[in-house]
Amino acid sequence: MSNSPRLPHVLHVAQPVEAGVARVVTDLVAAQLAAGLRVTVACPPGGTLSDALRARGCTVLRWDATRSPGHRLPGEVWRLARILRTVRPHLVHAHSAKAGLAARLAVRGRVPTVFQPHAWSFEAADGVLARLALGWERWAARWAARVLCVSEAERRTGQRRGIAAAWEVIPNGVDTLGFRPEGDRAGSAAGPLVVCVGRLCRQKGQDVLLRAWPEVVRRLPGARLALVGDGPDADRLRAAAPGSVTFAGAAADAAPWYRAADVVVLPSRWEGMALAPLEAMACARPAVVTDVGGARESLPPDFVPHCLVPPEDPGALARALTALLRDEPLRAALGGAGRRHVLASHDLRHATDAVIDVYRALLGVVVAPVVVSN
Repeated sequence: MSNSPRLPHVLHVAQPVEAGVARVVTDLVAAQLAAGLRVTVACPPGGTLSDALRARGCTVLRWDATRSPGHRLPGEVWRLARILRTVRPHLVHAHSAKAGLAARLAVRGRVPTVFQPHAWSFEAADGVLARLALGWERWAARWAARVLCVSEAERRTGQRRGIAAAWEVIPNGVDTLGFRPEGDRAGSAAGPLVVCVGRLCRQKGQDVLLRAWPEVVRRLPGARLALVGDGPDADRLRAAAPGSVTFAGAAADAAPWYRAADVVVLPSRWEGMALAPLEAMACARPAVVTDVGGARESLPPDFVPHCLVPPEDPGALARALTALLRDEPLRAALGGAGRRHVLASHDLRHATDAVIDVYRALLGVVVAPVVVSN
């Protein structure tokens, strides 16, 4: 791409602006700026994304958009079309369902567009809304030069549900220098500590974890649970939590919590490929996950018998956590295997380089920006 007559200009469009999606966008932008690309990001204000991007020297344009589709969508698409006419990007990379909806309506294939679902929207919905979301994804795939999935499971789900796309699979990566076994630890616990890092919402399944937790405490009375994150279900989860559960709030850096943990858990209902288990393994901690989306792909083989449980099954979750908390040699062995696995298969540099390779394949030699008009 450095041989192009012009520096390629990438416009990322993001909504949501917090948690895992914000982290992925921030990591991609940092790598692309370092590689010499021009990068602009359109996103709503709030969350963590804008500040993180500006700290890395990225141009951020305000795009007012809600997280869910609704009556505001036409105005959101119109505002994004105005941004496109101003930025005149060579390529658009849209992140998650809402940005993917608005961006593909605004661009309609006139600029190479990469759509990254970060987990399918129809898996998060029920009834009529799920059918509408699936119908949209089937229709809009024609306007994506690539649909970029973070796991083979995510791609297979799309194919199985009738989405005909030009697929690319690039597993998520994490910063293995920032997430490492050595370093500061968060607080201290009197007994075994289980840590769950994730947005407090239905997707991440903390309610299932709280239903499993009394059985863990019954078998290991000193056990403690820390929920790290914030979100729409915070009040409801607090009301259901016993005294052995700590709500730590959102953490700018979760690495100290992973290092403090004996076991990390993420009992999600759906995922593409979650970052938290990868970060935990990079910190040499065993991670218990539910068998959804790309979770199985994210684990090394040694983890599967001990760390993979069915979704929505508090009993299985309690048994897995208890067994690991009782077996320190097993935790140490899994921690070492997890660190080696992330270094080999989920290093952030591999993921960001692979995304730039996708751009290179789509753009070839860029002669001039493409103008998007209404």
